[in-house]
Amino acid sequence: MKQERGEIILVTGGARSGKSAFAERYVATHGRRIAYIATAQVLDDEMRYRVELHKRRRPETWRTYEAPFAAEQAIAKAASDRDTILFDCVTIYLSNLLCSFSEEQLADEALVHAQADVAIDRLIAAVRAGGVRCVFVTNEVGAGIVPEHRLSRLYRDAAGRANQRLAQEAEAVYLTVAGIPVNLRKLAEEQQ
Repeated sequence: MKQERGEIILVTGGARSGKSAFAERYVATHGRRIAYIATAQVLDDEMRYRVELHKRRRPETWRTYEAPFAAEQAIAKAASDRDTILFDCVTIYLSNLLCSFSEEQLADEALVHAQADVAIDRLIAAVRAGGVRCVFVTNEVGAGIVPEHRLSRLYRDAAGRANQRLAQEAEAVYLTVAGIPVNLRKLAEEQQ
């Protein structure tokens, strides 16, 4: 059933925290016609293996859209006949964007952040306009040490900004740790 205004759910956590598995269970229990937007590009054997693991977990009834770039178009297309979208994942999507920039573009930090912000705003707008529920999976990449290389710092900062923007828009935000999802928005409301 279409909503007047799409709904955003954010699922975040560290690497191998169980966030994708939780997001898959979430959409399976909250949606009937599910779309899966895959942002990964298979560029090596390790990524091929990870993609295959994700594919094996998905039911055949889910429609997959591969969207390493311009994913707002995939969201709009999926919203035309699906009620729930699983977007996995925001941080790989941002990585694709940053890796598409020239060295000159990467030297302009303000430009990098502006382009990343625009990409996230387009995703949000597509969900809202499509009237669907979208579960965005993302990584918390800023909890470790400050990265040594400039590109890694740009990536960390872009991911942090994106996560904050999506969390601000989200109706629910879950943090997964050791396979356990914690509803952060609910926890924050209880603390106030």
